[in-house]
Amino acid sequence: MRTRVAVTGCGVVCALGDSLCELGNALRTGQSGVRLLSSDPCGPQYAAACPLTSCVDAALSATERALFDPVTRYAMRAAYQALDQSRLHAEPELMRAAAVYIGTALGGMYSVEEAYRDIWYHGAPPKPLSIVCAMHNAPAAHLSIRFGLKGPNATFSVACASSAIAIGEAFRAIRSGRFPCALAGGTEACVTAGMLKAWQAMRVLALVDRNSPENACRPFSADRTGMVLGEGAALFVLEPLEAAVQRGAPVLCELVGFGVSTDASHICIPAAEGQAAAMISALADAGLTARDIDYLNAHGTATRTGDISETRAIRQAFGAHAETLAISSTKSVHGHLLGAAGALELAVCIVALSEGLIPATMHLREPDPECDLDFVPNVPRPAQLRHAMTNSFAFGGSNAVLIARRAE
Repeated sequence: MRTRVAVTGCGVVCALGDSLCELGNALRTGQSGVRLLSSDPCGPQYAAACPLTSCVDAALSATERALFDPVTRYAMRAAYQALDQSRLHAEPELMRAAAVYIGTALGGMYSVEEAYRDIWYHGAPPKPLSIVCAMHNAPAAHLSIRFGLKGPNATFSVACASSAIAIGEAFRAIRSGRFPCALAGGTEACVTAGMLKAWQAMRVLALVDRNSPENACRPFSADRTGMVLGEGAALFVLEPLEAAVQRGAPVLCELVGFGVSTDASHICIPAAEGQAAAMISALADAGLTARDIDYLNAHGTATRTGDISETRAIRQAFGAHAETLAISSTKSVHGHLLGAAGALELAVCIVALSEGLIPATMHLREPDPECDLDFVPNVPRPAQLRHAMTNSFAFGGSNAVLIARRAE
């Protein structure tokens, strides 16, 4: 019999708020974190950026704020929240044995761009610690150093599936008894001038309309014009359900399924067959049928091809149940966090399960005829939910799907 795995702590930092509670409040009210960056040297662009506020940096010294790229600072803030909520600080043996599994697509991009500015614009050498600020595994490494987490330490960089895979692999490891608990999730800090320009060059960013920037990201809508970059972090404490109950830890949800697949077809054009395979694999891993899923948090980036491909994939995976399944893309309000997207959207699923609330796909004015499922337009919907699925589909064709069950 496989070990059941609980989520006992969740920390969130994103454009919608600085905690799981603030994220839930924003989802209930349809609040948008998207804004126009009019001062960007690349010209006006939309982003759902997460400001480096006093809250984010509260536990960091001045030296650490200088040393840590924002990608690490976001992760550190989310980790404090998750560990505090799980009460893991009171368990020194568990802390020492804990694994750290973190996903990030781009690592320390602020530090990379700062180094290039120093070299090419100022004719100066980069900061001596530029490499250790920018490296992808910096967040995971600093988390283990700060909290004394001496179990396995791994960083996953699989584009937009990074954090979903990090969480899924931690889930599998705990379920198989390889270690007693893990701090797992994702972090991304990508709203930089170079990144905005690079994504703009791919012609996948939402077109600028100065009159209503908060409505820029419109997944599954006929008038969608592209995605909006977001940044932040979401981290979770994972541990065996029975052990969590015994030590009196809060159980936010139970992780029950994880599925992965690869399209093996194109570096940036998604394949519905591969995406459907990941959803079917997650259902099989959880021992569930399609009809057991009450809510699906879609990848839903608001790109022309991506939304259509995912709609087709959902039909393939869910069959007749696709017609009645409640689906939404919350990227419409928090943007696309790239490597941290899967983690943040698992936090969205925890809100949905615990509050009996299906978040809306905001700004869905007129559905694309090729996106013809129930995408819960514009108004959150009350519902009794037991199982929620979240999709993360990446450039390179990597697909990762997680399934969570309401805490009972």
